[in-house]
Parts: sequence; structure tokens; C-alpha cells
Amino acid sequence: QVQLVQSGGGLVQAGASLRLSCVASGRMFGWYIMGWFRQAPGKEREFVATINGNGGSTYYADSVKGRFTVSRDNAKNTVYLQMNSLEPEDTAVYYCAADRGFKMSYSDYEYDYWGQGTQVTVSS
Repeated sequence: QVQLVQSGGGLVQAGASLRLSCVASGRMFGWYIMGWFRQAPGKEREFVATINGNGGSTYYADSVKGRFTVSRDNAKNTVYLQMNSLEPEDTAVYYCAADRGFKMSYSDYEYDYWGQGTQVTVSS
């Protein structure tokens, strides 16, 4: 069992930056593929970014590519989402998730454990 605890987020103006953190409990954090998803009001949850166990591979949604960066520190059991050049369209609740599988995925149903979510609000 893995518990994910998120921090970061908040209210910022367009163009600002934020960093989200997600700390995992338990051992073997480096075995998990980690993902970030978000859900805006009235919309379905959508994929944002994913990173493999050793941090060597990352994938991003087209909407955030070039602005967001996912990274991890396995020694700290932590995955990060650095968000730059934020836009009002980035406003959502952001979730980190852990996948016990071996293939990186954009699909939320592939992920086994979820953080509690953190609100990011970008004003224009």
C-alpha cells in the first residue's frame, strides 16, 4: 500500500510559476511510475505528465509541454511538477498518482494510488 501526500498549489496570476510536490510512503518508490493529472470544474480528469521509475523518461500532455516539468527524487520518495508560465486554463485540482505497472500510461485507470489533490488557481 502506498500513500501519497501532496503539497504546493495555490492562487497565482497568469505567467507565474508553482511547484507541486507529492511524497510517497513505503518502500520501493523507485519501482513506481508516477503521474500527474488534473480536473477542472465541470470537466473530466485529464492527464498532465508522467515519469518512469528512474526519472529517465517523461511524457506530457500537449497543453503543458514546454511549460511543465515532472521530476522525481527517489531518495526522498518525492515527485514534483514544476509549472511555469501558468495560464487561467491551468486552473484545476491537481492529483499525483502511482502506477505499479511497467508501462507508462496516459490513462488514469492504470494508476493504483492517488494523492488527495491540491487546488491550483490561475487568475488572468
